[in-house]
Amino acid sequence: MLARGLLPEGSMSVTARLPEVATHQSWRDQLELLLASTGEGIYGVDLDGRCVFINRAGAEILGYRPGQVLGRNMHDLMHHTRADGSHYPVDECPIYQAFRQGESCRLDCDVLWRADGSHFHAEYSSYPIRDGDRIIGAVVTFVDVSERKHAEELLKRAHDELERRVAERTQELTDALAEVARTNERLRRLSAHLQTVREDERSRIAREIHDELGSVLVALKLDVGWLKTRLAAQPELVAKTASMAGLIDTAVTEVGRIITDLRPSILDHQGLWAALEWHAQEFLQATGLRGGLELRIEPEAPAPDGALATGTYRIFQEILNNVARHANATAVEMRVSADARGLVIRVRDNGRGITLEHLRHPDAHGVLGMSERARHFGGRLAIGPAASGGTRVRVWLPLSHEQGDTNDPAADL
Repeated sequence: MLARGLLPEGSMSVTARLPEVATHQSWRDQLELLLASTGEGIYGVDLDGRCVFINRAGAEILGYRPGQVLGRNMHDLMHHTRADGSHYPVDECPIYQAFRQGESCRLDCDVLWRADGSHFHAEYSSYPIRDGDRIIGAVVTFVDVSERKHAEELLKRAHDELERRVAERTQELTDALAEVARTNERLRRLSAHLQTVREDERSRIAREIHDELGSVLVALKLDVGWLKTRLAAQPELVAKTASMAGLIDTAVTEVGRIITDLRPSILDHQGLWAALEWHAQEFLQATGLRGGLELRIEPEAPAPDGALATGTYRIFQEILNNVARHANATAVEMRVSADARGLVIRVRDNGRGITLEHLRHPDAHGVLGMSERARHFGGRLAIGPAASGGTRVRVWLPLSHEQGDTNDPAADL
């Protein structure tokens, strides 16, 4: 039965107004019925911390009968030890702050102890009971949240396991990406090596054709000339030797063209700038396109040589080959500029233009080859449609290892 004056604050206001009702047996029976019908534990303590009332649910949660709890110090009964097994001083107990200092408290999870010595996770609230301005005790509500705590722990373990698996999978993917990057780098190095081998082989074949086949053709022409002088009295044979001389001249021209395609001698003898200018002129003459090459070489720009000169020439050559094969253009603008940092090749045609589908096509080997050549030397390639129609290509290649391209590779496209 509830002791008078130890009801929650809301009830106190009722009894203060209606003392004759608050002391009536039917009123007390209703309050006891209310306490008995709730599933939460509810008890009250006086200023010494002794239990003055407890409902059946609270006693059962603690493993007692209500009569075994009344009059006992509740802190010593159920809150004497922390979760780690250490002693819990009553002065530090949040429940007692409600009536010692008049402070309400609510804890989402703490440990309370049962009669059999076991403990459980509990959620509880403690509120002071006032008689006017005087605190006369506290009312405490508590509930066993062990199942919820267990579910939270299971959820946390599942979350931790998921995080662990995600971390492992992420690491696996990171390692796989790193291996892909290493593989790509090895493939780039292999591609660069194959390009070097191919250029060396082209140079060797060009030299052999020039030295061997060229000398044979010259000897044949001399012999045909000698025959012509000896057969002056036989017009038919003279005509035949003239025809043979013409065929030899055609063969010499074709051999020269093949040698130039294999390895333009101007690149080795006069350098990259002259080779680019010569190739641009040859291209315009062969295709009939309008346009020209604008060279802007700063005095401080170093002259590329070796693999860089060859790679630059091949990129320029491939750009123009793509214009001839795919653009269906009538004009092309070519600009090559160089300074101490690097060189830039810009080519724009007025053809049908390039699309993303063209660039992504599996047979777009020319664009991929140019990009990989540029990447090998630390450069970049950008290609896309021109605003006024046609296609624009920009290639940047470094001429100094100390400075990089400070511009967007797509600038001036």
